[in-house]
Amino acid sequence: MPAPSPSPLPHGSTQPSSARSTAWAMLLALTAGFALSNAYRTVAAILAAPLSSELGLTPQALGIFAGSFHFMFGAMQLFMGIAIDLWGVRRTVLLASPLAIAGAIISAMAPGYGMLLAGQALIGVGCAPAFLACTVFISRHFPVSRFASVSGTAMAIGTLGMLFTGTPLAWLVQSTSWRVGFGVLACMSLIAWCWIWRVVHEPVQPEAAGARKETMGEAVRRFGSLFLIPHTWGIVTLGFVAYAAFISLRGLWLGPLLISRYDFSLVQSGNVALVLSLVALCGPMVFGRIDPGPDHRRRWLAVCTLVFAALFAFIGFSHHAAANIAASLAIGFLSGYLILQYADVRSAYPATLTGRAMAAFTMAMFLGIAAMQWFTGAVASFAQSRSIEPFGPVMYSIAALLVLAAVAFALLPGPPRTAAAS
Repeated sequence: MPAPSPSPLPHGSTQPSSARSTAWAMLLALTAGFALSNAYRTVAAILAAPLSSELGLTPQALGIFAGSFHFMFGAMQLFMGIAIDLWGVRRTVLLASPLAIAGAIISAMAPGYGMLLAGQALIGVGCAPAFLACTVFISRHFPVSRFASVSGTAMAIGTLGMLFTGTPLAWLVQSTSWRVGFGVLACMSLIAWCWIWRVVHEPVQPEAAGARKETMGEAVRRFGSLFLIPHTWGIVTLGFVAYAAFISLRGLWLGPLLISRYDFSLVQSGNVALVLSLVALCGPMVFGRIDPGPDHRRRWLAVCTLVFAALFAFIGFSHHAAANIAASLAIGFLSGYLILQYADVRSAYPATLTGRAMAAFTMAMFLGIAAMQWFTGAVASFAQSRSIEPFGPVMYSIAALLVLAAVAFALLPGPPRTAAAS
């Protein structure tokens, strides 16, 4: 029988080595689910060309395909956040994850575009608690002073899922078909589910003993009350755009850009995606360790977002392959600054709202991805209808959205200094 997990820690406390090892073992199992979520959300970059060829999909249809996962993922964050707060990380993940396995099987067997979208939607629901479960687990089982560094490590490990959707998936699809790719992902998801079932065990929270259980209606109202807090709006505005920009590049447009603009093969574009994923793996660990703290963190977030925008605009402007690849790699590394957004959320709300605050932020992130992938797909289709190469307008539109988000984040109210310092 696995050892019980450590109890949540008060601020500034430390763990015995055995309890710390148990917490890390459980977190590693949870990050396996997050890694698969990263794989699913980035398959479109490699599958875009074969799907367009076999099913005759337009750029806008590809954007909807890529966005359907993220729309359902984001829309379910409300319910996943409430479920985690009411029923715990383990139960929520184990109940949701089989839907991702079913969605991958449906996608692999899909006879047409409609069934493919249905499979993507199911995958999005099944993966919805993946990273939220990790962040809430970290907030409950690790000291608050280590939240950014531990979250950065978890995000970096989870990024390993993107490695599969680089060269390995490109080779697999080129050698067999895109359907086999979904079949392999379904098998990997089943293995991850079994690992979580075997390893992750949470104790009953001491503070819940003898207390009246919150009803679902009360939980929904409490979630909605987050949006009455003024500083929530700056947080969700930046969250809606920043991660969406990175995933729109890595998860949708990178492959088509390299194949159409520079005549790369599917495997060559997969190689670039693999290197980009490796670079992106390092970013969260670096930014998690150099977290400047609540006094300066929000300034860093605004500045990094503006640098992000400049890199996307450069890709739109430059038509040199090596320069575009270098800018893409820089975007991959800089995407690690997004871990500071999670630290910002963690310090902006009381511990009793951690699950729902993380859920609101994650919901904004993934609804943002769905919206951006739909929007950039529409931009690309419009550009093509005017006989304009689509990748410049796509990258410029992403850059403009990033600038607007950075400005809004800077101008909207921030959390009170007492909350930010907690």
